[in-house]
Amino acid sequence: PMETVAKAATATPVNKAKYVIFVYMAGGPSHTDTFDLKAGAWLPAAMNATPYDGVLFPQGVFPKLAENIDDIAMVRGVRSWVVVHELGRNWIQIGRNPLSGLSRIAPHIGSVVSLELGDQTPNKILPGFVNLNVDNGPGSGYLHPQHSPFYVSPGGTGLANTRHPDGQAAYDRRSALLETLDAEVRASGKLNPTGDEVEAFDLSSRKLMYNPDVDKIFTFDATERARFGNTAFGNSCIVARNLIRANMGTRFIQLNIGSWDNHTGIYTGPFNATNVNSLARQFDSGLGQLMTDLKREGLLSQTLIFCMGEFGRTTGPLNDGAGRDHFGTQAVMFAGAGVKGRRAIGVTDALGREVLDPQLSLGRPARAEDIEATIYSALGIDWLTIRRDDPFGRGFEYVPFANEGTYAPIHELWG
Repeated sequence: PMETVAKAATATPVNKAKYVIFVYMAGGPSHTDTFDLKAGAWLPAAMNATPYDGVLFPQGVFPKLAENIDDIAMVRGVRSWVVVHELGRNWIQIGRNPLSGLSRIAPHIGSVVSLELGDQTPNKILPGFVNLNVDNGPGSGYLHPQHSPFYVSPGGTGLANTRHPDGQAAYDRRSALLETLDAEVRASGKLNPTGDEVEAFDLSSRKLMYNPDVDKIFTFDATERARFGNTAFGNSCIVARNLIRANMGTRFIQLNIGSWDNHTGIYTGPFNATNVNSLARQFDSGLGQLMTDLKREGLLSQTLIFCMGEFGRTTGPLNDGAGRDHFGTQAVMFAGAGVKGRRAIGVTDALGREVLDPQLSLGRPARAEDIEATIYSALGIDWLTIRRDDPFGRGFEYVPFANEGTYAPIHELWG
């Protein structure tokens, strides 16, 4: 059933962020071992449950994030609509039910951001939406392909496929020939709209080739790699920092880390605080260093970071496999862009099962649609926008049902 709020919706975006980094924790992390920590008899001492102004945090697995706690807020009153991986994964990335009618054409949140903000950078060379370390998931939907996620798995040796196999001289010669042919076709009046799109795509692609400024973003050495944990996720954090530092058109960056689908051995594997290579420690090393660097360079105040999976996990004592199963209650971490940190928003019961008080003006637990609205609001985008260019002619809502007051941003993050 749809949830409603009493008051009519009005849009006043907080407009605090220039960039967004979405850390997708694939598989559904245990909320009670991350952003809604519960210290019971089941919790290993090495997790080091530490209170920060009364907010319990797993310092043992998140030591670097703990150093950044002043900039971190944890929303603990969140409910997932589903506890099925693929449905949940898509739901949080398109901000709506993947099985609903318009969802077949629905773009990723990052594609909407690219559409709204991607061309506002004077020196726009890079795509508006960059997705690191994954090559599947929602795309640009019915929007123009230029707003598709630009997939990169960074290895530190520059941006791949930006060199011609026969050398730059051959590339320049063939590029000039193509321009001549395009000019002839255009002069003949026979260049169709598809040809225009192909030409525009080709020109934008060429800006990435033989470009030292682009290479610099995707190039880093072993020392830098080690600072971020020597992992694929750490590498993506380096590139996220560099993208924001460069300010060359990218506004939405997705980092992917998994799997948090921890049905067995949760404290001996992914949440092993004594193993720097455990999943939670990898997450902390990369993201903690990213936050530290952004803050030092004055960029964290312009960047909203949010971290979440598709759902939470069962609470309290572990299951028979010493792990946790799928569960609807979850928690989401926010940081940067003026978010008031060192606190939690929302109160759950002693086990983290039920939301006792969401502490939100919504008057209920937050949903994926509310988080979507929060992202748009943070970037200054009107989350009540309804586009009239969708192929079904039904009107595409940025946030479904938001105009009816059903969903709204979590502005408590800033107040």
